[in-house]
Amino acid sequence: MKLIFMGTPDFAVPSLERLIADGHEVSLVVTQPDKPVGRKQILTPPAVKVCALAHDIEVFQPNSMRTEESHARLAREQADAIVVVAYGKILPKSILDLTPGGCINVHGSLLPRYRGAAPVQWAVLNGDAEAGVTTMLLDEGVDTGDMLLTFRRPLDDTITGGELFDLLAQDGADLLSRTLNELAAGTLTPTPQPTEGACYASMLDKSMCPLDWHKPARVLHNQVRGMNPWPVATCRVDGKVMKVFVSHIGEATDAAPGTVVSDQPLAVACGDGHALILDEIQAEGSRRMAAADYLRGHPIAVGTNLND
Repeated sequence: MKLIFMGTPDFAVPSLERLIADGHEVSLVVTQPDKPVGRKQILTPPAVKVCALAHDIEVFQPNSMRTEESHARLAREQADAIVVVAYGKILPKSILDLTPGGCINVHGSLLPRYRGAAPVQWAVLNGDAEAGVTTMLLDEGVDTGDMLLTFRRPLDDTITGGELFDLLAQDGADLLSRTLNELAAGTLTPTPQPTEGACYASMLDKSMCPLDWHKPARVLHNQVRGMNPWPVATCRVDGKVMKVFVSHIGEATDAAPGTVVSDQPLAVACGDGHALILDEIQAEGSRRMAAADYLRGHPIAVGTNLND
């Protein structure tokens, strides 16, 4: 098939690579403009652009898809379908209706759960027992179009948001390959999304980082997992911010929430009467390391309260 591919971050790269490996003609890649990154604000291309250029595919980076120029550029390809994976902007109806196959989207959740921008991280934050990917036909809503195929993956209570992100990116590529095969064979049956269970997954931000020790240990453990590698859960020790990358649930305790109940391992009392063990941390001005290694040179006394 002749395809236009629209995507921006790392999550979309395996899908683009799979389309190329499957022998589809990806004639144009559409991605977001280069953006300044890091403290030095170095202008950096999106991951999808880097991938496309490595395969000698033309890249189009419009500021908006709602212009005559953008419509004309895509129309010129006369593609069979448009594949959209984490492009990052709502597409106008003129683009949705541009090709015979429509806009086929890979979304990182089991729709209708977690429509929106951060479905992968919220599956971990909420402690879900499974996650997955869905292929769908885009419409004018936010991830509300008819579903095509789904893939489910069981989750354990150790997986992080970053780890799940990488797994679902590959799952999405595999599911996209199956979806296009069935589209070509004429065996796809679009299914309207049910309304029951629908919810939105908002973007994460740094206001969500602080750990509230009055919450149950499992909720805090899920917060640590879901916010790894970004924006990372935090607590305060002696008035300074400490990042928490890895944790697990400890034994029961009757100490007040936020109290350090052990330094071998580093355990903090939570609101449900259990402790949260902090396994990997990063203190201000230090590097990420095992909590045991950090405590050898920077002891935190049992009884210290982290609610400050």
